[in-house]
Amino acid sequence: MLRTGSAADLDAVAGVMGEAFESRFGEAWTPAQCLGMLSLPGVCLTLAEQDGRLAAFALSRAVADEGELLLIATRPAARSRGIGGMLLRSVVEDARRRGLARLHLEVRQGNPAVHLYTREGFAKVGERPLYYRGRSGEAFDAHSYSLDIL
Repeated sequence: MLRTGSAADLDAVAGVMGEAFESRFGEAWTPAQCLGMLSLPGVCLTLAEQDGRLAAFALSRAVADEGELLLIATRPAARSRGIGGMLLRSVVEDARRRGLARLHLEVRQGNPAVHLYTREGFAKVGERPLYYRGRSGEAFDAHSYSLDIL
């Protein structure tokens, strides 16, 4: 089941990030960062629940006629069940309803989520060499993807 999330859900969101993101990459946001983003206009938190527990979430935003998928994560125990795809399609459909022309996302090189993004129609449009810094200081390239909606 999908539902719109709020600040009250951020502890559960942090729990999903803690399980879903490998700590060496430093990809998880803090609850304070998520709360700061949620307070901005055009930002949406979408939650996917399974068996009464938060299984996945997506944080996205709309600015002018474009959108950005800021974060998406699925608990490892809930993967390979179509939840991530359902959640991503929901974000795309929400962008379509908002009249957005394009949806963007950025992902660390080597992140297995790239398979989900390309399967859902996103195309690689750019790279930022050594953009991300992991906890140990190791640098990783960022890959930019885009999906034309209209």
